Amino acid sequence: MAVNPDLVGRAFPPTPPYLVGREKVREFARAVFADAPQHTDVEAARALGYADVVAPPTFAIVIQELTLKQLMSTSDSGIALERTVHGEQRFRWSRPIVAGDELTAQLAVTQIRALGANAMVTSETEITDASGAHVVTATSVLVIGGDE
Repeated sequence: MAVNPDLVGRAFPPTPPYLVGREKVREFARAVFADAPQHTDVEAARALGYADVVAPPTFAIVIQELTLKQLMSTSDSGIALERTVHGEQRFRWSRPIVAGDELTAQLAVTQIRALGANAMVTSETEITDASGAHVVTATSVLVIGGDE
């Protein structure tokens, strides 16, 4: 099945709130070799004006992944995980993610482009905090291989 062109413009339901944990931020920082002290040391983060440790910028993918699961599990999408690779990732920030944030995400498919037998699916995930304020927009491009 080819990627469903009717996905363009489709918005998915918001995710349940994700509580950003201090240890999750530290683990992620270690995994991506983000060694700035504000990522692991509460006092270093507070000295910079933050309430707690600051997540590395790419931590937003942890929250975005919840929305990508929604897209991938949509029965009429035509997207098969075994034919999917992550082609591109971008972030547009309003502020950093900090331990203690409660974040909600909502994905919308913004574009589908044919690339030979393949398709490139672009989606934007708006991530907001508990007050509804924008934190980051995560844009992903998935490359979906054509049927064999």
